[in-house]
Amino acid sequence: MSDKIVVRNLSKIFGNNPGKALKALREGMSKEEILREQGQMVGVYDVSFSVRKSEIFVLMGLSGSGKSTLQRLINRLHEPTSGEILIDGIDITRLGSKELRKFRRKHFCGMVFQNFAILPHRTVLENVELGLEIQGVDPKKRQDRAKEMIRVVGLEGNENSYPDELSGGMQQRVGLARGLAVDADIMLMDEAFSALDPLIRRQMQDELLELHQKMQKTIIFVTHDLDEAFRLGHRIAIMNDGMIIQTGTAEEIISRPANDYVKAFVEDMNRSNVLTAGSVMQPVLETAFKGDGPRTILRKMRKKGLSGIIVTDTGRFVKGYVRADELADYIKKHGDMESIPFNDALLQEAAVVMEDTPLNEVINMYTDHQYGPFAVTDRHNRLKGVIVRGAVIAALSECR
Repeated sequence: MSDKIVVRNLSKIFGNNPGKALKALREGMSKEEILREQGQMVGVYDVSFSVRKSEIFVLMGLSGSGKSTLQRLINRLHEPTSGEILIDGIDITRLGSKELRKFRRKHFCGMVFQNFAILPHRTVLENVELGLEIQGVDPKKRQDRAKEMIRVVGLEGNENSYPDELSGGMQQRVGLARGLAVDADIMLMDEAFSALDPLIRRQMQDELLELHQKMQKTIIFVTHDLDEAFRLGHRIAIMNDGMIIQTGTAEEIISRPANDYVKAFVEDMNRSNVLTAGSVMQPVLETAFKGDGPRTILRKMRKKGLSGIIVTDTGRFVKGYVRADELADYIKKHGDMESIPFNDALLQEAAVVMEDTPLNEVINMYTDHQYGPFAVTDRHNRLKGVIVRGAVIAALSECR
């Protein structure tokens, strides 16, 4: 997947002598010392990262960590002190004001804020049309586009309503629809769901994921909520003191925290909500084909010390599971036969999970599964590994 956004060594100092503060930072002075001694505020310092096309990239951190400042630098709502911001290979820090306005109209959907930022004197339809109106789009075309996006976010029938007639969740949908109506590549969302109550917030997260699946926008999402970051982000950047401390998937961050700060940050997370089947699976020691014959299959199990074996076809698609004790009884019963045929009655349904299945779902499934390991498959449904009961128990103990 190609990079949509590349940020290199980006810094932002607020004050009348940012160059002096930047020099002091490079010499080892802290953010607090620079504020106290120079009166300059460090917003972001020496940040580098990339965002892939159609990725939801989350900037995560506590208040004052620099996450909102960094997001505003990406479309130059804040002017960088130093560094590069490449969008589709174009360094927008080098664009003049006229070029920048044109570039924003093409590439940025605007921003979706915590406080909704919709105009109280305009109807839902008029609010959603706003960005297209600013761009000078023909009234009929912009109205048709706005109506389409209102339908997409589930507000059809509310076109003529005013914001004070809508719930908080509905108002946030208006903000989403307005951003989507512009039909640009990149959407910036700053604490977009923070003002909503928990139930509506969860619903909006679901709707964002569903919209992203349909529209494949590149989204940079700012939040201070770890659960929200891990739920929405394909990758997460954890920030502190204007710097990115660690970037990775939720699983990478919770499994391999970069330092004590990140470790403390994620220590209260329920690991079973973040870890996946792929993170606890083990290599497949042996598999069998029905064509191997009962004696060969039993020999494979005994050689590897297995109490059962997963049966696949030659493409590694799982066909079932055979238990050693049942197979041994079957062979004993037909021991006088030179060539014992495989009986499909020996083949039990195998428990199969995708490698990205959350571990808590695997744990719940294990209570209903009385025998054998879980077969873990990739996105093509081919066998990739196994999860044995001991690994699930160990993972469960770590998650408490």
